[in-house]
Amino acid sequence: MSFHLGYGTNGFSNHRLDDALAIIADLGYTGVALTLDHDHLDPFADDLARQVDYVASRLSSLGLNRVVVETGARYLLDPWRKHSPTLLSDDPARRIDFLARALQIAGDLGADCVSFWSGVSTVDTEVAWSRLRDGVAAVLEHADRLKVRLAMEPEPGHLVQHLSQVLDLRKELGEPELFGVTLDVGHCVAVEPVNAAECVRLAGPLLWNVQLDDMLPRVHEHLEFGDGHLDLPGTLSALAEIGYTGLAAVELPRHSHAAPDTARRAFEALTAAMPQTWSAKAERRIREKPSVIGALFPAVGREVGRAALRPDTDPRGLVHGTVDDRARVRLVTVLADVLDDAALATELRDLYRFGDDAERRGVLRALAALESPGPEVTDAGIKLIEDALRANDIRLVAAAMGAFARFLDDHAWRHGVLKCVFVGVPLAAVADLDARADDELKRMLADFADERRAAGRDVPADALELLKEN
Repeated sequence: MSFHLGYGTNGFSNHRLDDALAIIADLGYTGVALTLDHDHLDPFADDLARQVDYVASRLSSLGLNRVVVETGARYLLDPWRKHSPTLLSDDPARRIDFLARALQIAGDLGADCVSFWSGVSTVDTEVAWSRLRDGVAAVLEHADRLKVRLAMEPEPGHLVQHLSQVLDLRKELGEPELFGVTLDVGHCVAVEPVNAAECVRLAGPLLWNVQLDDMLPRVHEHLEFGDGHLDLPGTLSALAEIGYTGLAAVELPRHSHAAPDTARRAFEALTAAMPQTWSAKAERRIREKPSVIGALFPAVGREVGRAALRPDTDPRGLVHGTVDDRARVRLVTVLADVLDDAALATELRDLYRFGDDAERRGVLRALAALESPGPEVTDAGIKLIEDALRANDIRLVAAAMGAFARFLDDHAWRHGVLKCVFVGVPLAAVADLDARADDELKRMLADFADERRAAGRDVPADALELLKEN
C-alpha cells in the first residue's frame, strides 16, 4: 500500500482520546486524523506540552505512524457560534492564534500537515477573499517559522468550496512551498464538476491530506461507503496512481454514537477496494523474502514512472525527487522493517554498488528517510554519501545532501554544500542548511563567489542569499 489508512478522531467524539486511538489501531488503521477539541488534545490546555508528549508516545506505541492535525472542531473557539471566528471574520485573531497553536502541535507530533478551511462568507465576496488571503498569509508565517505544512480543504458552502479555488489562492500567495491541499473525496461527489478520482489527479503532488467518506450529489452529508455515489475503488486507485504516500483517513463525524462498528465497516470496505498496485505487491514480496529487493529495485522506474514529484516548481526532481525515487524509498523502508542493522547495511551497499544512477539516487534518498539508522547502516551510508559527492550527476549530489548528510562531519558537509553550488544543485535540496550553515561555510562560498565574478560568471542566487545572512 503506498498510502496509510486512518480514521478521524472527530468520529470518536464520545470516546476518550486514549481509547479512540487504541480502537483505531486495533482495527488495523496505521494513521489518525486528530481533531483538536475540548476533550481531544485541547490546544488551550494549561498542561498542553505534557499532553502532546503523551499523545506522541501513544501514537508511536500503537503503530499509528501517520498523523494529520485537523482544525474543524465546532465550538472550541466560541461556545455560542459554531466554527467562529473564521479567517473571514471581522477579527480573525483567535482563529489565527488557534491555527498557529495547531501548527506547533503538529510539529511536536511529527504530523504530515495541519488541515484547515476558509469558513462561510457573510460579506461581499471581494472583501471575504481579501480577508482570507491576508489570514492565510499570516498563518503561513507561523508555518514557515515552524517548518510545518498547511493544507487547505475546499468545504461545501464555504467561500472556498472547490479544489480550483484552493489552487487559485495558492497562486495569489506566490505558491508557498508549505501550502497544499486537503481533499475530502465525499465533497468531490457533492460539489465538484469532476469525480473524486479526477480531483485527486488535479491536486497531484500538492495533495497532502485525504479525507474518506461517501456522499450524494449536491448533499453535504458524510455517509458510510456504499451509501452514496463515490467510486471508492477508482478513487483509491487514483491515489496510488499519483504516488500518494500520506494519510487517507475516514471522516464520519456524525457517527460517533456507533464509532467502533462504523470504523470496522469502513476498514473492511477500504481493504476490499484497495488497489493491488505493483508497489504494494513489491512491498509484500520484500516482507516475505527480503532478498528479492535486488531484482525489484531495477524495475521500479519501468513500473511506476520517472516523473518529478513537483514538476511545477522542481521539474528536474532535484529538491523533491521523482516518482521512482519515492517508490524506492518505500521499498527500502519496508526492508528496514524486516532486516537487522548489519543485513540492511549490506543490502544498501549492494543496491548502490550494482545500481544505475537512478537506483543509486533511490538508495541515497532512502537513507535520508531512515529515522534511526543503526551504526552499521550509518557507517555504510556515510561512505555512499561521500561517493555520490565525488560524482558530477546533479541528481546524485542533490540526493546525497538530504537528511542523512547530518552524519557527515562539518568539513565534509561544507564541501557537499559547495559541490551543490558548483554543479548547479539548488540549495533547497540541502537538509538543515539554515541550522548548520556556519561562518566557515560562508567564507568558502564568498571565495567561490569572488572566483566566479573574476571569471565573468554569475553566482547562483541562493548562494548569494545565504551570504547576505552573514
